[in-house]
Amino acid sequence: MNKKNLINSLEKILSTKKEAGGVIELLLEEMRRALRRGDKVVLSGFGSFTPYVARAKRVRNPKSGQIVCVPPRKKVRFRPSNGLLSVISS
Repeated sequence: MNKKNLINSLEKILSTKKEAGGVIELLLEEMRRALRRGDKVVLSGFGSFTPYVARAKRVRNPKSGQIVCVPPRKKVRFRPSNGLLSVISS
């Protein structure tokens, strides 16, 4: 399922596709803001999104064989809830 499919599913409950798209966009934007601030986003029954800083590391360029330093960077980790895991494993 992608964002377009999600909007189409939500359109059946709401009155218009524009309204459904607005709801999805608002939800995603609020999640982005929270993650940017460093807050954990928890969706009960679905899972949690946790921002973290990946450490700097040294990697090898496969084309040249040269060792390159990759600086620390921000990432997001998703952990599914037990409820989600039980649904997908059934």
